Amino acid sequence: MTIESESSYLPEEQGTPAASKVAGFLRAMGAVVWKDLSAELRSRELLSAMLIFALLVILIFNFALDLDPATRREPTITAGVLWVIFVFAGTLGLNRSMAIEKDRGCLDGLLLAPVDRSAIYFGKALGNLVFMLMVEFIVLPIYSLLYNVNLFNPGLLLVILLGSIGYVAVGTLLATMAVQARTRDILLPILLFPVVLPVILAAVKASTGFLDGSEMDVIRPWINLLIAYDIIFSAVAFMVFDYVVEE
Repeated sequence: MTIESESSYLPEEQGTPAASKVAGFLRAMGAVVWKDLSAELRSRELLSAMLIFALLVILIFNFALDLDPATRREPTITAGVLWVIFVFAGTLGLNRSMAIEKDRGCLDGLLLAPVDRSAIYFGKALGNLVFMLMVEFIVLPIYSLLYNVNLFNPGLLLVILLGSIGYVAVGTLLATMAVQARTRDILLPILLFPVVLPVILAAVKASTGFLDGSEMDVIRPWINLLIAYDIIFSAVAFMVFDYVVEE
């Protein structure tokens, strides 16, 4: 009885360090997200800039695409315009998010904290994703009213979520790299757009398919591409962030 009780106790003891490490990782990641959200609630600098920029792009397209109402509601045009808005607003948000950390000296403080560097990356990425999704779900009803098209399609919302995850996963890593340069505002789009081209292409194709009512056999390959991109580049960013942030 004594041997069995001791042997049954050992696996729990061995599993405790791993569980505490995971808990510490999640606490550190949550602290970074909370810091970003609370700072934004006080200043409203990042979210307001992204939102105003997105609304301006909507108005520009509204006048630039001088098309009849039926053509404006075409799924291809709707999907293309939507993702141009999301990409440009997201790039602005990524740039400002890291620039604020650098200018205020917060980035150095984060790097000096005794936590896993990947927790900092995932915390920043999750915070950027929250800001991007907030802008997107404000843009959707406004776009629907202006163009008289229903965008609250569950499949389309799934595509927006998957596309935003992939965009933010790569964008947070490259924004951390570009923030060290003096030309960071120009450098980030140059680095980011070629890398996220598969995400934009797959998101536009999948969005067009859901808006057009296409069969799932047509849309599924693009959804699978988005999922694969999200997993692969999140893993790559997890592995290389420590080296990128040291430069």
